[in-house]
This record gives sequence, structure tokens and C-alpha cells, in this order.
Amino acid sequence: MKKEIITTLNAPAPIGPYNQAIKVGNTLYISGQIPIIAKTMELFSGTIKEETELVMLHLNAVLEAAGMSFEHVVKTTIFLSDMENFGKVNDVYGTCFDNDTAPVRETVAVKTLPKNVRIEISMIAVK
Repeated sequence: MKKEIITTLNAPAPIGPYNQAIKVGNTLYISGQIPIIAKTMELFSGTIKEETELVMLHLNAVLEAAGMSFEHVVKTTIFLSDMENFGKVNDVYGTCFDNDTAPVRETVAVKTLPKNVRIEISMIAVK
């Protein structure tokens, strides 16, 4: 098994002992992304929709760094600190996928997330 580390300056640098993404064969595993401004590594605080848009931009940047796009995503996991935000997050998330070919997904409410953010999303993509 050969692991290829995928990194981009257009998404936040890891804040721990992990990588933005790992590609094994045709499969890309993307670490959870949170609303951090990539260039400054500062937390972004906006509406939940704005925070979700930023997270999706980061995920797209990692996908592009691996030569992929949202079309290649087969699975996502969304972590929310408050399930009341589900509808607003889903509105933004849904703009990135075609309903007929959207990936499988779970959305999980958690007590806290890194840096006390409200949202984190991870993905698996296959080309």
C-alpha cells in the first residue's frame, strides 16, 4: 500500500498529528475540515451557513489538490454541535452535489468539536 499525502495552502494546515488528506490508489480520505481561515489559521465566526460555505471551500480545495471534485465524493460525515443547524447546513451542502448522484452521508450531533466550532465535515472520494 502506497500512501500519497495531499496538501494545499487553500485549506487550513493540520492542527495536530494528521494530514489534510491521504490518497491510496484511487481513493482519497480527507480529514475533517472546520471553519478556519486558511491563510491566517484564525477561527472564522459567521452564520452557520457562512461557516459551512468555508468548510466546503476547504474540502473543494483538497479535492482539487488531488485532481478530484465533488463529483468524486462517495461518503461524507458531518459533525454538528447543535442539530438545530442541520437545515441551514444542508442547504449549503446541497449546492455542492447533484441529488441523483450525491454521496452517502451521516450527520452526527456531538457535544464539542475542535476549537469549539459548530461544524466539521470529512469526506472520502474515489476517482
